[in-house]
Amino acid sequence: MTRARRILACAAAVLAATFALAGCTSTVSLAPADDANNPHCADVMVRLPDAVSTADRVWTDAQATASWGGPPSSVILACGVAVPGPTVLPCVAFQGVDWIVADGKNHVATVTTFGRKPAIQVMVDTSKVDFNAVLNSISIAVNGGRLPTTGDQCTAPATPSK
Repeated sequence: MTRARRILACAAAVLAATFALAGCTSTVSLAPADDANNPHCADVMVRLPDAVSTADRVWTDAQATASWGGPPSSVILACGVAVPGPTVLPCVAFQGVDWIVADGKNHVATVTTFGRKPAIQVMVDTSKVDFNAVLNSISIAVNGGRLPTTGDQCTAPATPSK
């Protein structure tokens, strides 16, 4: 084989490997929340873990969003969602962060920070990942990012089971 053919063969192999590896990593397409450009969201986003429970982080295409696992995603996070007011929904506390829990359909729980502005919303597919492990990891990032509190707290938050 001539030198030119070997170089061409190597280039073709590298190109094929690049496309194959690119096919393994996908970007999750999401819409940013209304207050996604809040600087406090950026403080939290840079502290989010590379993995939650058993799911690795996957890149997203929207500001102040994150995703883990999939496809489809096991966990989706958006910072800058509407700040919730008083509610009768259950509340749990992880790492000093209060979360309002709204059970959804098909094993997907939606939780939103309570008493924080901007608010963060997380959707967790509880059939794929451990709910408590996910909120524990994300709560550490929320506290590390010093997401401002509003002074509101859950009354008698439930203690998460471990």
